[in-house]
Amino acid sequence: MHHNLQINQLRTLVAVVELGGFRRAAEALHITQPAVSQQIRQLGRLTKAPVFTSTGRNLRLSPQGEELLGYARRLVTLNDEAVGRFVPLAGNVRLSIGIVNQLAEALPEFLRVVMKRMPHAQVSVRTGLSESLESQVSAGQLDLALLLQARPQRTNATSHQLGHMKMDWFGQPAHGERAALPLTLFTEPCTLRGRIMETLDASDVPWRISYEGSELVGLRAAAKAGLGMACLVANGDELWGLPRAIRPGLPSAPGPIPVTMAFPVSANSSGLPGVAEKAFRQALRGYPFTETPARGPMEGIPV
Repeated sequence: MHHNLQINQLRTLVAVVELGGFRRAAEALHITQPAVSQQIRQLGRLTKAPVFTSTGRNLRLSPQGEELLGYARRLVTLNDEAVGRFVPLAGNVRLSIGIVNQLAEALPEFLRVVMKRMPHAQVSVRTGLSESLESQVSAGQLDLALLLQARPQRTNATSHQLGHMKMDWFGQPAHGERAALPLTLFTEPCTLRGRIMETLDASDVPWRISYEGSELVGLRAAAKAGLGMACLVANGDELWGLPRAIRPGLPSAPGPIPVTMAFPVSANSSGLPGVAEKAFRQALRGYPFTETPARGPMEGIPV
């Protein structure tokens, strides 16, 4: 036969011990003192012995009560941790934000503006490639994401284009003048990767992949180490200390690339897209970013 422990009874036991009495526990838990006594008696049925050998001023746990208290503390803590993960405190809002890794330096200013407008929000942030973040928005895993791509193609997402980001070439790999240009690229799927290949093919510049990875830190390291040339946001030298490319005949970098904010269709009524749009626009001022004039009240574009 299985017995299910009641968290409220365990919480009462912890309160009695930590506060030093039944009356104080009742006040802290907003229940009556007889209710506290009843819950302790119910725990005694589990231990098959009194939980306390002495109550009143000389409060003392029995050996069984001491053992049960250890379990109670751990279970109450785990319960509160699980509830806190999925049920924000009253008046709080839980936000999951995604931002494409190339624009992650905008996060401090973005979060500062958001917290000013939504001071009780509990925020979590994910960075990555635009295509991955878009999928997470569509799956309901993110409330909103800032992407470097045209508006998303998912049917259950909404998007709003904020402007365009200028791109440029970085890296000075050692290679012969007529040798294929070594490239450092993000892995598929990646919109920027396709634009880079199209630009070089249209200019009859031979190229080869010398490095590919899904993390920006790896791609930057490869470009700094001279493994290949990277196409990144145009102030990559200021942001990350990347050397600008030097190669005669190199075409202009693809772009400018659309900067898009994506969010679930259901978010339109929450007010979050409007707050996030203003925050992103302000945070992106440190980038080579050309804004699209802001619209009036947020009206997402179903895609």
